Amino acid sequence: MFDLRLSTPDAFPAFPFKPYDIQLDLMRHVYASIEAGKVTITESPTGTGKTLSLLCASLTWLRDEQERAKKGKLRLNTDNADAPDWVVAQTIERRRRELEAVELEYASRLATARKREAQLRKLTRGHIRKRPRLMTDDHDSDRLINKNDDEDDAYLPEVDESNDSECNLSPAVLALMKKLQRPAASQEDEKEPTCTKIYYASRTHSQLAQVLHELDKLKIRLNVAVSTVEEPQPPTSGSHKRSATTVEESDDLGEGCGPRAVSLGSRRQLCINEQLRARAGDLDEACRQMLGEKGKRRCPHLPTVEEETKMLDLRDQILAIPKDIEDLFATGQAADTCPYFGSRRAIPQAQLVLLPYNLLLQRTAREALGIDLAGQVIIIDEAHNLISTLLSLSTTRLPLRTLSNARHQLSIYLSRFRNRLSTMHALHLKRLMNLLDALNQYAEEWRDAHSKHESGKPRPPDVEVMTSAELLQRLGRKTEGINLLEVEKYLRESKIARKISGYSVKTLEKAAGQDTVKLAKIARLASTTPPLHAVESFISALSASSDDGRVTFAIVENQVEIKYQHLNPATYFQEVVESARAVVLAGGTMSPIEDVVNQLFTALPPDRLATFACGHIIPASNLQTLVLKKGPRGGELQFKYQQRNDESLMAELGQILLNFTNIVPGGMVVFVPSYAFLHMVTKQWQTSGLWEKLNAKKKVFSEPQQSSEVEAVLRDYSSAIQATVRKKGGALLFAVVGAKLSEGLNFADDLARAVIIVGLPFANLGSPELRERMNYVVRLEQRRLSSNQTGNTSSRNAKDAGTELYENMCMNAVNQSIGRAIRHRGDWAALILVDGRYASGRIRKKLPKWIESGTTVAESFGQAMKELGQFYREKKAAIMAS
Repeated sequence: MFDLRLSTPDAFPAFPFKPYDIQLDLMRHVYASIEAGKVTITESPTGTGKTLSLLCASLTWLRDEQERAKKGKLRLNTDNADAPDWVVAQTIERRRRELEAVELEYASRLATARKREAQLRKLTRGHIRKRPRLMTDDHDSDRLINKNDDEDDAYLPEVDESNDSECNLSPAVLALMKKLQRPAASQEDEKEPTCTKIYYASRTHSQLAQVLHELDKLKIRLNVAVSTVEEPQPPTSGSHKRSATTVEESDDLGEGCGPRAVSLGSRRQLCINEQLRARAGDLDEACRQMLGEKGKRRCPHLPTVEEETKMLDLRDQILAIPKDIEDLFATGQAADTCPYFGSRRAIPQAQLVLLPYNLLLQRTAREALGIDLAGQVIIIDEAHNLISTLLSLSTTRLPLRTLSNARHQLSIYLSRFRNRLSTMHALHLKRLMNLLDALNQYAEEWRDAHSKHESGKPRPPDVEVMTSAELLQRLGRKTEGINLLEVEKYLRESKIARKISGYSVKTLEKAAGQDTVKLAKIARLASTTPPLHAVESFISALSASSDDGRVTFAIVENQVEIKYQHLNPATYFQEVVESARAVVLAGGTMSPIEDVVNQLFTALPPDRLATFACGHIIPASNLQTLVLKKGPRGGELQFKYQQRNDESLMAELGQILLNFTNIVPGGMVVFVPSYAFLHMVTKQWQTSGLWEKLNAKKKVFSEPQQSSEVEAVLRDYSSAIQATVRKKGGALLFAVVGAKLSEGLNFADDLARAVIIVGLPFANLGSPELRERMNYVVRLEQRRLSSNQTGNTSSRNAKDAGTELYENMCMNAVNQSIGRAIRHRGDWAALILVDGRYASGRIRKKLPKWIESGTTVAESFGQAMKELGQFYREKKAAIMAS
């Protein structure tokens, strides 16, 4: 017998440079965590090569895992003690040759795909692509809905063959019939080989594109590579069979030996159907409608079963060379084959799958893509966003307008087909109608009660929070006996929402006649998501609800919005953790790590959880961190919400910044708690003349609220700094914590020689949703403490859990803003925390360790100026010396 456990390597030759000690420590930690099947939370500051380290460690483990699996296959059934050694040796050799032949055949296939892609790209550049005729140009046939009354049958529900009351055939016979009726391609799909893979998730596609850029730097061999497809040659004397080893030696890390990678995106990003992209409305829904069409109405870029080889060719082209979303789109265009479905077909044979958060974290998305996480490795980068993303994905909104539309569409449908529906469909739709009636009636009554109130009485709040059970109780007798799970299952499996919406659109078209304005509105309606889909999502949330969920009724822009909010981010992430072999949460600022553990991993066995936090690659002398407790006039600095109108405090802040502009070279980025705060101080300083003084020292810019204006502001800010290099001046940029400039942007070198955080950006405690979350963690803590029987301290500690959550949400945002500066080993900057509350140990310990350990608390403004002056003089001297 031999040991199949993998030892953590001392070195990682695939790393393209000599790694720093912290990079080597991180790689060893990630490798060991994957091998041990752990969940690990890693913090590696931005600028330390985090992404490259994660890729190198995980792919090195994958390479070693492949070798382990190969050894296991070679040793399979060779442990027979009675077999002679030469028999065992021959068996192993034969199996080795078989495995190498399979690898070589697959490598040749991908080499052919690379060659084919290059040819197609060349042809595409050489001529103008014709726009395919998807449908005829006349107005009537430009819609997906057939207008003939004779074809109303198309809107009837599908026959449910699995329903015992509607079919006399046994389940075994039905299963056999289904299998025989399945297209040949689907049967092939089941046999398609899969492999161990790494799922690498991040928040945006631009971040995933950067991962591919880092992947190009690695020197790792995971696969056999064949640079060209050789013509078969007749055997000659002395010739020998070309083995995988020979190929590897001759290829020298050539194209194709790296990991087989695929990037996953949405239809909106990958659709190559120009007519579909040009339409207004929901492209996802329009694509789904076309999937059910035949002949000329079918999407010309989606091969039929008979043309399956086109899709397989595209799959191989995707796997042959790593591609980002833009590359995928171009490859699909060149091959005239849908890259959205092509990328899905590439998943089983991919070794590295790059995907945005939502495709990984939502079970419905994973099921739609055919993603099976069992035994796989998951890396979630930029994981400081994970908790907020999980909460967002589990939040479902149902505006009253959408609810009313769904109810109206269902009413039209039932009036037409009531007598033609099977008993089962009629029963389910009747229950659904009762539920919609009751919910619509309650929402209207709630709206009326909150819009009309008697004078002299307090106005009801615009927001009301309740549990799912309380909502169902308020809906009254109409909903008694309705099983939400059955309703949700029926809507999901019957897919009747699209048929109901389609028939409703058809009815509206007939009523519109030749009115072009009405017809245009109806055309937009036809390409939007059916209202019943929003209802289905809401019912699904309610049916899965427990003490972890709350329903909110609110007035949003004069309209009633019903919202389901899940309070526990761990619920849906637990499915991911339990399925995967190992999970790596990585980020530049994961602090406070205890918050991540408390919110996501309380149910995880302690021996399966690991954490890792490293310092920065910069020397300690390159960062000066100060907590400023007092202003120039000696006043205490605490920018609490209650003091937002204190003009003297705001004037003190302006004077502080004016003093800093005298000693900070280059760019100075000032983060404030909110846009409201920024607008207030801007107005006050413009009135007092302080704004003009700041602008005389450094050109002043402010973060815009419109995303479209951000790039121009950043460009002008950078230009203002570049224009003053090596002389006094520079620029000052006001930004908002948690807004557009606080994450994902790179303020390296002169762009941020000082980052100043004003105040603590606590969330609004008046928010009912926030209060519910805080109450929820308090209840969880009370349960935990009572089960541990800790005695009289339970209530105090439980209350602390809510405060802890509140503080952690604030400090997560602060830490993200801090991370905008210090982007590489030679970078340097000052970090100034302008609020006395940062001096408390409770708050300061929530800073990243590499920042917190070197923090100086300035008891006076004079001390702060002295520390900063010395820091910048030393840096100036070092620059002059170099």
